Amino acid sequence: MAFSNEPGPGPAPDDAPGRVLVVDDDPTVSEVVAGYLERAGFTVQRAADGPAALEAAARYRPDLVVLDLMLPGMDGLEVCRRLRADGDTTRPVPVVMLTARGDEEERILGLEVGADDYVTKPFSPRELVLRVRSVLRRASAAVTGDERRLAAAGLTVDPAARRATKDGAELALTLREFDLLVYLLRHVGQVCDRERLMREVWGWDFGDLSTVTVHVRRLRSKIEEDPADPRLIRTVWGAGYRFEAGPYVADGTGGVGTGGVGTGVGTGAGQVDGRG
Repeated sequence: MAFSNEPGPGPAPDDAPGRVLVVDDDPTVSEVVAGYLERAGFTVQRAADGPAALEAAARYRPDLVVLDLMLPGMDGLEVCRRLRADGDTTRPVPVVMLTARGDEEERILGLEVGADDYVTKPFSPRELVLRVRSVLRRASAAVTGDERRLAAAGLTVDPAARRATKDGAELALTLREFDLLVYLLRHVGQVCDRERLMREVWGWDFGDLSTVTVHVRRLRSKIEEDPADPRLIRTVWGAGYRFEAGPYVADGTGGVGTGGVGTGVGTGAGQVDGRG
């Protein structure tokens, strides 16, 4: 059995309804997961294999996909890749992947192809609902606090529109990659350990820290000139990561000039020492 028996959570008052696509070839698991999500206030569609999942995603346009890794024929990794390749690159559909306990390599692969979160089997349906809520909350919540555009090192990020560019070209970032980039740009020059990033970006007080490592690696692959020799997201051994802006700064209009890092209103956040 891939889940534990327990009472289903009711809908949270601050959660807007969402459309969730559940993809699992085990009809019992699929039915139970769908039932818990429906009782939590979500509208749910189901698919039993990869091709059906892609067809349903194109027709149904879900707000989130719960995706089993082990599917017949086309596995969950390939489904996730195709969802990323075929979907809206500025607002990709979040994916929560279901993986077998102990399959760390497969969980990492899932994160590397773009999954936003994962739950290991056997799992608690209540935990899955909470994870779905957490991912959707971050995907759909209105941006609060400082909504000004951020710019550094050729990067321009608009938190309100959830759009990011590198040297003017649109970046295809997942939900977590975008949030991670925003957080690093707002804390230029600061060393951020993985526990802090997990807490502030993922909203978790505990969890598998390899999730952070994989997302940093994926983000580097999209923003660094040479991901094997990163100049922007530097590893501070034994401490965490530090974003170094280099000689770029916002020019007051959201563009990039020289000097440090700033926002779209021209206020700088200071120089970075440039050491790795």
